[in-house]
Amino acid sequence: MRIELENIKKSFRKKEVLKGISLSAESGTCIGILGGNGSGKSTLLSILAGVQPCDEGRFLCDGRDLLRDTALRGRAVGYVPQGTPLMEELTAKDNLSLWYSKDAMERELENGVLRMLGVDRFLKTTVSKMSGGMKKRLSIGCAVAKRPPILLLDEPSAALDLECKENIAQYLTLYKQGGGILLLATHDAAELALCDQWYILKDGLSLSYQYDGNVERLVKSL
Repeated sequence: MRIELENIKKSFRKKEVLKGISLSAESGTCIGILGGNGSGKSTLLSILAGVQPCDEGRFLCDGRDLLRDTALRGRAVGYVPQGTPLMEELTAKDNLSLWYSKDAMERELENGVLRMLGVDRFLKTTVSKMSGGMKKRLSIGCAVAKRPPILLLDEPSAALDLECKENIAQYLTLYKQGGGILLLATHDAAELALCDQWYILKDGLSLSYQYDGNVERLVKSL
């Protein structure tokens, strides 16, 4: 599988946030999307997920435009935004039931992604009473219910404790090894190490970056 972003543009009123974002990725790779606050990282991922439209551009998957083929996008793309796309009044199990069949949920809780993310430990907890880490792990579990080959994640481990970050990193590593494509907006050093390519969004454009493990140098370049 190959994905290509071609000339993605987005303006809000008279401000151009994305001036023509282009990049590509093959199966089994992770693309790091970097940039300062307001650089357009969240806007780009939300466009690719179909949450909002772009003004121009294409999101190709093996030549088919996912921005226009909504049925294919629904099967091919999983999305974990910065916020919590969960039903606050429901338990973790009730939220999962909106995405999984009963049998599939039981399999994943016993020996699958939901077990790996530790969701099995708080199934009866209401979302409104969960910690940030619980919500994020549950959000990822819901996003990958249909096993999408493309996963978009917006700062997935921001403000989480070390154990939770390790759980998420372990899953993302296995997802990539299984042939999935990750587009990951992050500043976290551990997540940066998962990436095979890095792009900085700056002045509305995507700039290829060679990350050498020096976070301080990276931050100065944003």
